[in-house]
Parts: sequence; structure tokens; C-alpha cells
Amino acid sequence: MSSVIPEYVSSPPGRASRARYGVIAFIVALAMVTYLDRACISTVAGDIRKDFSLSEQQMANVFASFAIAYAIFEIPTAWWAQRRGTRRVLTRIVLWWSALTMLTAAVPTPNALAHIFPAITHAFAWSASFFLMLAVRFLFGMGEAGAWPCAAASYARWIPERERGFAQGMLFAGAHISGGLTPFLVIFLLESAHIHWRVIFLLFGSVGFFWAIGWHLWFRDDPADHPRVNDAELQAIVASRGPPPEHDGGWPYWKRILANRNIVPLCLMYIGNSYAYFFCITWLPTYIKEKHHLASTALGIAAGLPLTVSVLGDIFGGLTTDSLCKRFGTRVGRSGLGAVMYSLATLGILLAVSTNSPWLAIGALSFAVACVMFTLGAAWGVVIEIGGHHTGMIGAIMNTAGNTASIFSPIVAILVKDNLPGGWNAPLYVIGVLFAVGAVSWCFIDARHRVFD
Repeated sequence: MSSVIPEYVSSPPGRASRARYGVIAFIVALAMVTYLDRACISTVAGDIRKDFSLSEQQMANVFASFAIAYAIFEIPTAWWAQRRGTRRVLTRIVLWWSALTMLTAAVPTPNALAHIFPAITHAFAWSASFFLMLAVRFLFGMGEAGAWPCAAASYARWIPERERGFAQGMLFAGAHISGGLTPFLVIFLLESAHIHWRVIFLLFGSVGFFWAIGWHLWFRDDPADHPRVNDAELQAIVASRGPPPEHDGGWPYWKRILANRNIVPLCLMYIGNSYAYFFCITWLPTYIKEKHHLASTALGIAAGLPLTVSVLGDIFGGLTTDSLCKRFGTRVGRSGLGAVMYSLATLGILLAVSTNSPWLAIGALSFAVACVMFTLGAAWGVVIEIGGHHTGMIGAIMNTAGNTASIFSPIVAILVKDNLPGGWNAPLYVIGVLFAVGAVSWCFIDARHRVFD
């Protein structure tokens, strides 16, 4: 049975320390590493297809293998973190996915396998090479699963309620500036520095090892255990954190979660966000090249533009949702903001498919994506507010729904592009419909109703 939670609690008096901002800095850096490793493959997709003799549909399957693993292991990883703490779990999963990023560089091509094993046929060598690439990207997705729920769970333990929208906005700002700049960086490394795509994966994968070491040494699961947190900051943190969790699992636990009025609309809303994001990090460079005929530096800038522009949406969206919540409550500050921005995003997609101007189309698409990303602070703010100590699990459910859509995003994009009128406009129509569904879903989300009392 849902309950209505009180609105924002005022900060306790006293000069508080600011160790919680160190947590935000680490999580922002985590987001940047995450998107650096994810977005790299879309920019080198042409080189990979050439080396491995892959069609567009087969490359879409490589993209989807990541999303499948990400969706499958999201909830189990959140469950693991809920019991072991995000300090240990985030350290381990970052080390895992960083190693798999580097291992992507070691997948042999069909020609290499045929050279190593002269007795095998070329068809067998191609199949084995393709399978190995699918397997490595699947294991990479397994590693990245749970990063966002773990980040949200860390925020739920460390960040006061009045600052959560800002904290989430900064997280996604770091993610999107990394995702936006990655295509440009990769093209520079490929064309100007003449670095092979395999070396790029080795370089990018190594970054995560430094983050994992720093996080494990500095972070503590409970701010009360951190030497840089004074009494005033601790009081500000725990004031809105609620009592310790009393629900461990079993059918009553899941029934309580799934019966909450926010779960279904949260999942429906997040589908459009994840679907559009995955299009941006998979087929967007190809869409720009084939639909708008941009190449080289212009292609790198255009491919990174939606996520780069989204940085402003992330930051100001987080600040705006917190400000609106303080003045008008969560119904306006979270749900109202989300509905308006998803509606604007739908209009942006309609403009993108109706113009013949390359940069106007890319600008409209970037505007639409930025509008959706503007709501991330509100979305994850709702997750923390209704989830409390179970934030990681609620976030995992929402993120799983979104990443289930991500599985189909690269595959559906090629199918509708090849079989429906409009060519590369057809995938954008799909995104527009999902944004419209998200706008309606936001109207049914109410952060005042917690999953557990």
C-alpha cells in the first residue's frame, strides 16, 4: 500500500563538511568512463565491419549483444549491491567492463583465424570470429549492468533530498559530454594520429582501472564511516534518508514493488530515453553519413552533437527540477517537468524528419534528445524518493525496461530503414512515437508515493 511522503526537509543548522561532493565527482567520472567505453564502438563500426566482413544487420546484432546482457544483469547487480554495498560492487564491475573493453581489441578477424588454423574453412573462421565478437560485447554489457542503479543507491545514502536532482543531472552531464566528445576523439585518433581501432579500445579500457582503484580507496558505503564527514553534514544527509530497510526479498517484497503506482509509467517513460540514446551511440554516425552525406570532422562533430548538447539539459534539468520541487512540490517539479520536456522532444523529432537541411535536422534531433535528457534528474530523483534504501532495485527495474528497448534499437533501426518508406527517417519516427508515450507516462508518475513506508 502506497503512502504519501512529506515534501522537502530544510537543511539542519551548522557548517557542514562537503564530502558528499566527492561522491558526486566520483560518480560523474564513472559516468564519463562508462560512455567513453560504450560510444567508442559506434564510431569505429565501419572499420570493424570491414575487418570482420559484417553486414549492417550483423553489426546491429553486435550492438544488441551488449544491450541484451545489460538488461539481463541489471536487476541481479542491483540486488548484489543492495546486500554487499556499492563500494565493492562498483569496484568489481568497473574492473570487469574495463577488461572486456580491452579484450574487444583482441578478437581475431576471420582472416586471422584462418591463418592461425589453416585447416578450417573460411566460413567456419567467419562464424567463430563473429561469435567471439558477440560474446565479448555480451560480457562487456554484463559488466556495465548495474552502474546506474549503483550510482543512484550511492546517492540515496549520501545526497540530501534537496540536492538529488542536481546530483543526477551532473552524473548524466558527465556521461553525455563523454559520449558527445568520444566520436570526435575517436576520429581524431583514427585519422590524425593514425591509431588503429584496436589500440583505441586498449587505451579507453585502461581508464577504468584508475577509477576503480580511487573509488575503492576513498568511498564508504555509509557516510558515517567516512573520516571527512562531520556531524553537520551527516545530519543533513540522514534527515531525508528514512529508516533502515525492513524488506529483504521474497514474493511480498516484489509484490510491493510491482504494485506501486509509479513502476509501470516510470518504465514506459524510460523506454524512449534509452531507445534514443542507444540509437545515438550505434547508428547515428551512419545515419548522418548516409542521410546527410557528412564526412570526416563534420561527421564527428555532428555525431557527438546530440549528447554534447544534452550536457546543458542534464545540468539545468537537475537544477530546475530541484528548484521547482522546493517551490511547488514533486508533482510539478518531477512529473510536470517531465511531461513538458517529452512533449517538446516529440516536436523536435517531427522537425528533424521534415527538413532537408542536414544541420537543421541534426540540430532538431539534438534538441529532442537534450529535452529528454533534461528530465533525467527528475526521473532518477523519483527513483530515489520512492525507493529509499531500495533505490538501487527500483532504478534497476526502470533501467532494465529502458535497456530492453535498447536491445531492439539498433536492430529495429535497420529493419524500418530498409522496409518502410522514408529511409533513415523511419527510425526517427519510431523515436518520436516513444517520446509521445513518455510524455503521457509522466502524467501518471507521482514521487510522493513510496514503495515502502
